Amino acid sequence: MQVSVETTQGLERRLTITVPAESVDNAVKARLQQLAKTQRINGFRPGKVPVSVIKKRYGQAVRQEVAGDVMQQNFYQAIVQEKINPAGMPAFELTKDQDGEDLEFVAKFEVYPEVEVKGVEEIELEKTVVEISDADLDNMMETLQKQHGEWKEVRRKARKDDRVVIDFVGTVDGEEFEGGKAEDFTLELGKGRMIPGFEEPLVGAKKGEEVTVDVTFPEDYHAEALKGKAAQFAVSVKKVEGLTLPKVDEEFAKLFGIEDGDVEALKAEVRKNMERELSTTLKNELKEAVIAKLIEKNEMDVPAVLVEQEINALREQAKQRFSQQGGGANMPELPGDLFKDNAKRRVTIGLLLGEIIKQNELKADQEKVDSLIETMASAYEDPQEVVEYYKNNQELMQQMQNVALEEQAIEWVVSKAKTTDVTKAFDEVMNKQG
Repeated sequence: MQVSVETTQGLERRLTITVPAESVDNAVKARLQQLAKTQRINGFRPGKVPVSVIKKRYGQAVRQEVAGDVMQQNFYQAIVQEKINPAGMPAFELTKDQDGEDLEFVAKFEVYPEVEVKGVEEIELEKTVVEISDADLDNMMETLQKQHGEWKEVRRKARKDDRVVIDFVGTVDGEEFEGGKAEDFTLELGKGRMIPGFEEPLVGAKKGEEVTVDVTFPEDYHAEALKGKAAQFAVSVKKVEGLTLPKVDEEFAKLFGIEDGDVEALKAEVRKNMERELSTTLKNELKEAVIAKLIEKNEMDVPAVLVEQEINALREQAKQRFSQQGGGANMPELPGDLFKDNAKRRVTIGLLLGEIIKQNELKADQEKVDSLIETMASAYEDPQEVVEYYKNNQELMQQMQNVALEEQAIEWVVSKAKTTDVTKAFDEVMNKQG
């Protein structure tokens, strides 16, 4: 076997491989002899068909089959010999293939880039430090109360966070427009669910009042005919409702699975959940900062074939999300360009983190793997059942080991980088995440 290697452009390589005629012809002959033992042809006894007859009937197909096998086998021998690391499968082109002559073929493919992680010591990071205060816990308890509150009609002016039931008719230049009219429409004030400027005039309104609301539709409004247009809504307030919060007592605690109704136990559980969510948020925030800095200091070409694989994975994820939201199977095929930048970023960071893991000979820390599983499982009703499910599923355990390795690589970067602690409030961090 003779091999020549050519760099065409960037990460693309072209191998020209020549295989001795004797090797190919012997493989063809052996395949024809095997066929002669099994083929049934009129006029010949089973197993007694002359090879010359088999060759005349099947020779071309057999040679094509052998050529395919020869290309596969010799390509893998060639990349081992030349110490080449291909990214994805090659495209083969058979350039010479005649009986009695050397077989020649070309393999075109991309290789993995040579990765050298640079500038880690120059990275500057801010590590967010947050302490969950009693006030944060009180706010979270109030949020839980609101989630289980009861809307009741009130005989006062509407306030922010109240709910109003309204009829309205919208006009542009004195003419009603499609979609601008509704009856018995329920609107929670302060949530910003209507176009800008619609809700504010309703704060302070009472049942039975008529309110005129002047607004301007945003330039990016979904209805083309209304983009940037000034509009007026005639609004009739039919009801004002306030939210009555439940008492934080034994019955309230039982709503959240605290069987004995211990309010302090509920608060302890809520704080534990807040700490878990905060920890995850801070970890993800730091990870994203590390990734951004690594990419900034390590620009590289990445194999197009890997980017394409990542695009397909992202497209499939989008399709699944769409399906879960009721989109069904009617989702159009999304263009790859929508995912290209994100796909390239994911491939780049995968190569960089992979090199960090390789160079530092990192192995998945079992304690970290167990901690990841336990943290994830703690959000379920029966955490131990989830833990056991993971530990008895090899594929899921491998996924967790990969996550642990990635975290260890991130932690290595953080240990080498210049870090500054920045203290922030719980709400500031979590609201930003939301």
